[in-house]
Amino acid sequence: MTSTGNRLQNLWDDTRASTMSESEKLLYRSNLLGSDKRVTNYGGGNTSAKVMERDPLTGQMVEVLWVKGSGGDIGSMKMDGFSTLYMDKLNALPGLYRGLAHEDEMVGYLPHCTFALNPRAASIDTPLHAYVPRKHVDHVHSDAIIAIAASVNSKELTAEIFGSDIGWLPWKKPGFELGLWLQAFCRDNPHARGCVLESHGLFTWADDAKDCYLTTLDVINQAADWLAAKSAGKAAFGGQTRPTLPAEERRAVAARLMPVIRGLISQDRHKVGHFDDSPAVLEFLGSAMLETLAPLGTSCPDHFLRTKICPLVVSFDPAAPDLDATLATLAPAVDAYRADYAAYYDRCKHENSPALRDPNAVVYLVPGVGMITFALDKATARISGEFYVNAINVMRGASLVSTYQALPEQEAFDIEYWLLEEAKLQRLPKPKSLAGRVALVTGGAGGIGAATAERLLTEGVCVMLADIDAVALGDTAESLTRRHGKDVVRTVQMNVTDEAQVTAAYAAAAVEFGGIDILVSNAGIASSAPIEDTSLALWNKNMDILSTGYFLVSREAFRLMRTQGIGGSVVFVASKNGLAASPNASAYCTAKAAEIHLARCLALEGAEAGIRVNVVNPDAVLRGSKIWSGEWLDQRASTYKTDKDGLEEMYRQRSLLKRSVLPEDIAEAVYFLASDLAAKSTGNILNVDAGNKEAFTR
Repeated sequence: MTSTGNRLQNLWDDTRASTMSESEKLLYRSNLLGSDKRVTNYGGGNTSAKVMERDPLTGQMVEVLWVKGSGGDIGSMKMDGFSTLYMDKLNALPGLYRGLAHEDEMVGYLPHCTFALNPRAASIDTPLHAYVPRKHVDHVHSDAIIAIAASVNSKELTAEIFGSDIGWLPWKKPGFELGLWLQAFCRDNPHARGCVLESHGLFTWADDAKDCYLTTLDVINQAADWLAAKSAGKAAFGGQTRPTLPAEERRAVAARLMPVIRGLISQDRHKVGHFDDSPAVLEFLGSAMLETLAPLGTSCPDHFLRTKICPLVVSFDPAAPDLDATLATLAPAVDAYRADYAAYYDRCKHENSPALRDPNAVVYLVPGVGMITFALDKATARISGEFYVNAINVMRGASLVSTYQALPEQEAFDIEYWLLEEAKLQRLPKPKSLAGRVALVTGGAGGIGAATAERLLTEGVCVMLADIDAVALGDTAESLTRRHGKDVVRTVQMNVTDEAQVTAAYAAAAVEFGGIDILVSNAGIASSAPIEDTSLALWNKNMDILSTGYFLVSREAFRLMRTQGIGGSVVFVASKNGLAASPNASAYCTAKAAEIHLARCLALEGAEAGIRVNVVNPDAVLRGSKIWSGEWLDQRASTYKTDKDGLEEMYRQRSLLKRSVLPEDIAEAVYFLASDLAAKSTGNILNVDAGNKEAFTR
């Protein structure tokens, strides 16, 4: 959705909509609204339409509620993201309602209202849509609206802005009771176009899909215009009292802080980090009201479900930076947050409350630097940060025109530990085998590197691809991103023989993902020449890349893994030639042998820190490999007196199993050694060469 200034623009295309059914218009409207975070945040809000459909049993036309199902996102959802329910059955539910103390049992009736065996679970907000007596209903979490809804005098502000056009209801957690409240409001105020829900968001409605969409935009724009006029000339958050570090320094500080925090909070399950130093974040972190507002937490339920009851403010003074001192405060600060969270749980829990969940903070605020968020996967960490930016925007607006108020602690707890929310969490799919892990893959643009990245990504790993070839690196990353999403793939151009570039690559991984758990050291070259024709330059090039390069990337991996304190896995992609001599390749074979022995040494050093080091030895992986192109291919073909086309067949026939070795075969071996399947393996060599007796390790 585009804008002119800060106003939301009408993007409805009448020509496009004219060919759509009512349910298709609902999806169109939903996607338009969800495309702009100023309307609603990811996964937040819901939309509905009451549509006449033919009953599959009776053949009669019946009224059906189409409403966003549980867990969806209106910006990206498709038609299968909607629940469909018979309106006549929904209208029968109030007769079964036994009162507020039994409200949650009403959710159990919703499956009985399902139309056409739709498997999409209905959300807790379904009654709020069903009982509004209009065909189309939008519920969104606009920052401008929530700024009004989260003010201490939100009822009066709503009336001042909208008059009787938009109503107001006091805080009530979503559910059947609130649906009946909204129904009563509509009955008593038939001319109202919508309603502000205190500390929650906005409902709007109309009898036409386009009219509903335009009403939602109009109400949000009206609120935003009013806020802008009322706050003109005022300093947000009481003005700035702390400096903001330059961008490069901010990232450098984050690169130091994030692995330490990650290690402290990943003892049970690995977390992935996200860093945000956007202007809205930096304004809040530098403000006079940071210490006042941050402990209050957020207001909108969607916000604090993603960000927890409140953030952890890191002790860092950008006016007199002392990063070592800050690092020393992190462990006690994390411990204190856990204790405070456990105390909050104990104060608010009920007899039937779910057990205490992860007591670690999600949001970490670093004055002058930015916001760090951690979650079980990168997308959730990023989205959690986006939700806190929404909360910042809400706090800014509310504090400029009134006094911001968060949800009362007990109300917040009752949402966070709601049995229905717990049931939703229990329905989540089982995590992938390496969920929450982060890998750096050198030589990431080559055949083996790309295949390895692909294999790790399918198991939930976030991958930092490193390669010296910028063009190939970009192409590989684009291909992987298309299949796995932009959250989980990052790139860094890196020469493994350049100490500064290696250090910078790990700093980039720390900022992008929070740290490193897996190093796949795969960068390589190959050369072929008789010893008397091997120049010193060629010898040194092999040693620099295949020995020194592996030393540099491993040393930095060890440093970062020790900082995290949660172990790790290093996998060297070496070669059969590190164990078995090959004619006319003394520089290559010797460097590969050094690489293998380096891995053995590192296995000894890393064991006490839980860092495992293992080796995969490929042989003759021709397909997709940059090593097997150009001069090297010609040289090996000449050595074995064959041509290019015959070389792969020669290698296949040379193997005991008579099979070609592919990049995917090496990737599978790397995955095995990096995963918990090999948790008790270190210092080992896994040959993937289709069988070569000269390379047998025993």
